[in-house]
Order: sequence, then structure tokens, then C-alpha cells
Amino acid sequence: MPADATAIAGEIDRESGVPIYIQLREILRSFIIQSCPPGASLPSERDLAERFSLARMTVRQAIDALVGEEVVERVVGLGTFVKKPKLDLQVKLTSYSEEMQRRGMVPAAKVLSFEQIAASAFLARELQLEEGTPLVRFRRLLLADNEPMSVDENFIPAHRVPGLLDEGPPSSLYNVLSERFGLVMEWGEDMIEATAASPSTARLLNVDVGAPLLKIQRHAFVARAMVDYSVSYYRADRYKLWIPLQRPGVRPTRNYSSGYRSNP
Repeated sequence: MPADATAIAGEIDRESGVPIYIQLREILRSFIIQSCPPGASLPSERDLAERFSLARMTVRQAIDALVGEEVVERVVGLGTFVKKPKLDLQVKLTSYSEEMQRRGMVPAAKVLSFEQIAASAFLARELQLEEGTPLVRFRRLLLADNEPMSVDENFIPAHRVPGLLDEGPPSSLYNVLSERFGLVMEWGEDMIEATAASPSTARLLNVDVGAPLLKIQRHAFVARAMVDYSVSYYRADRYKLWIPLQRPGVRPTRNYSSGYRSNP
């Protein structure tokens, strides 16, 4: 049910030099932050126009601005709704669980496969191994607050992790690699591209077939040795990619530790 327009605090100052649609945009933004959970329906343009004594074109302009900022979204025939905020996705060799907890969300994972396979020609090339080399395959559906966020699949040379399959799937792969096998990921290379959800991936992520996804392929190294090749599919409606940039030779003035890469 749409929110009651009369419950929105704030008034338009017609003597101000600030454009009216911008004033309304900020009033609506404050109302959304204070009173509207994700998925909540905003009052109709007509009700907002009556509440603030504005032309509907001005109201539409304010809402268009919020749509452009991805604060709200329009659903044809239904109305305007508050969007779920996208999580910043910064590519880093850190823990998905730790980052979700820092954000106040409850992380979880559903194991889809944890097994030994023979390296295909493609996997052998990616891991710089001989075709047929035994690999540990670890595929999971990662969730936050019981909502599917990404599908992750890791491939690790089996000779690097003897006995890993004997004790069941780990809750944090990178922690086990570090603590049990002394494999601390030191650096990596990521390739990021847009892709469309296949039927199987769409079913796992609870999105439509063909929905946009972020695909990240990673090669992770210990010293010069490649230890992990992974492929991850992230819901594009829940993530945005954030990459800090710095001019070579200039000392950084900010701490960029807030982002994350939700790999193991």
C-alpha cells in the first residue's frame, strides 16, 4: 500500500534559489531514509502534487532524479518503489562472511558441490597445469539475510590441499587454505565482465533468465604459484563495482578498506 503523502514532513520554499524539484527530491530522500524500508511504495505523483501544491511535471522531475540515483524504481502499472541499496563490490582478497557481518547482515552459504575432478582443457589452461590433473572443485551459493547474492566456484590443484575433502566443506575456504595448508593468498588477477543469467544460475540467484550479472574470474597466487582459479556470478541488482583510482607516484590520502570481494 502506498505511503500517505500527508505524512511526509517538509515544505517547499518558493523564495529559495534552489529549484523546486530539487527541494522535493531532498524531502522525498529524507522521507525514504527515515520511514521507508526497501520495497515500500511511494505516494502517487498526483498525491504528491496535491500535498506540496505542485504541478505533476515537477513531481515527476523530482522522482526521475531519484530513479537516476537508483534510490527508487518505477514499475509500470504498479507505482514507484524504494530500491534495495546496492552493495559496493571492491575486488579484494578478503572474506565474504566478515564483510557481510560488518554490514550488519547475516552471511550464509549453500554448498552445491565439493569434490575432486580432472582438469578439463580449459581449467588446465587457466591453472597452468596438465590436462587431467586432479582438482578440488568447491561450488557454493552465497547468501546474506537469507537472500541469494552470488554463485562462486573455486578450483584448486588437489596436490596443494591433501586431505581437504576428508573433513567436509569448509565455512571459509581461504581461512582453511591459510591455517591448515599455509597457503596465504598474496595477490591475484581479476577479469570482470557483464553477462546474462543462464537458466541454472538464474534459478539459484532467484532472478529472471537473461538478467544481468557481474562475472568475475580470478587467478589467485601464493608467491609465483597459482593456487586458486575461481568464477563468480553476482546479481547486478545487488552490487555495484567500486574501484579506487590513484595517480602513480601520489601518496594515498584515504583509507580504501571498506569495500570487498566476496570470494571465499
